[in-house]
This record gives sequence, C-alpha cells and structure tokens, in this order.
Amino acid sequence: MTDAQDAPHLVVIDMQNVFGDPASDWFTPEFDRAAGVIERMLPAFGENVIFTRFVAPEHPEGAWIPYYEQWPFALVPEDDPLYDLVPSLSTRGHKVVTETTFGKWGEDLRAALDGSLEIVLVGVSTDCCVISTALAASDAGVHVRVAADGCAGLSETDHQRALDAMALYAPLIEITDSSTVLDGIR
Repeated sequence: MTDAQDAPHLVVIDMQNVFGDPASDWFTPEFDRAAGVIERMLPAFGENVIFTRFVAPEHPEGAWIPYYEQWPFALVPEDDPLYDLVPSLSTRGHKVVTETTFGKWGEDLRAALDGSLEIVLVGVSTDCCVISTALAASDAGVHVRVAADGCAGLSETDHQRALDAMALYAPLIEITDSSTVLDGIR
C-alpha cells in the first residue's frame, strides 16, 4: 500500500448556507454544533480534507422534478450564495467536490482521495447526504468512519437512526467520534 492509500481523508459533507441558515427551509438544527467539531478536526488532516457541496441541477430530471416542485427555493444556480460553504469552514485551498445528488460518492470524490482507501465523514445531514455518501463509498471498498459528533441530522432522532443504520454495515462503516479519530492521527 502506498502512503496516499494509508492516509485518511476528512470528507466534510455539505456545510453550506442552505443547511446552516435558520431562515432556510433546509436548516439543520445542530449545524453549528457539528461545525464546531469539524473546525477542531481540520488541522489534524492537513491537506487531506475534501469539502462537498450539494447544488440543484440546472434541469431536474426524473424523480428530481417533483422534488424541486416541493422545494422551488432551491432551484438557483450553483454559484448562488445559498450554496456557498459557510465562512467558518472556508476551504483554505482544500479540494471541493460539487454534486447534484445527495450522495457525494462518485468519480470526482474518488479522484480527490488520491488513492486513499479511508475516509472520515462529517457534516450534514446525517440522515440524508452523509448516509448516502457512506453507503456508496463503502460499496466501492473504501473504509468509512463517521465521526458522529461532527454530523447533524434534521432531528436528534433522525441523526441517531441514520447512525444506527450505518452501523449495520460494520466493518465497512465504523461509527466513532471526533476524539477517537483525532487520537488515531496524532
């Protein structure tokens, strides 16, 4: 195994205004708590940090058509401030992967990992984009650790249900916390 494959990457899922602004229809209540945990984790990963962004497709297709009929406020261009990463978690030169899907696993994220087969997921929401990314990445053979305290769901119940569902995929997916992850890096 090469050094790149040995080095875990922190993948920060969708820490964007659309989920962090209390005025947004997609506000995630524990967003700020998760952001604080993520901010503390960033330095330990150095250059091995990837941020993801969810954006609306220019022209929704299939099941996405009624989805955006329900959420028309989100049908804005990807450069709209709604989809900006929150300032407290600026990319600081890190890679950013943008997708129009809940799950962020795909060719762009795979390429951003530089051959690594280990990721630590944090971000929002646990019960949507985090779980969608975790399941697809683990199916692709990547060991996924989810730092539960660095994630937030639409409610504490939804957050816990998503963590419990991901835990069923052990040892492909490991539910942990930020302290344990950071202790393993230092």
